[in-house]
Amino acid sequence: MSDEGLSPYSWSNGPHDIYAAHSHSYNKVIYVVQGSLTFGLPELGRQLTLKAGDRLDLPAGTIHDAVVGSQGVTCLEAHKD
Repeated sequence: MSDEGLSPYSWSNGPHDIYAAHSHSYNKVIYVVQGSLTFGLPELGRQLTLKAGDRLDLPAGTIHDAVVGSQGVTCLEAHKD
């Protein structure tokens, strides 16, 4: 992420934490360091499970929800212009 000029920060959540559907005004990059996180993309009718080593580039305005896996999750996140 740093090689791309991004300034990532770390965050974690406990097992089975839930984020309700929402969107952001910025492009978001998420890299899973440990555990897992399932993103719901309701407008696309898709779900995507990220595990350690996976990355998701989420464009601004994309409606998404998320459910943390049974082992919790630790991620690096950055915002892109």
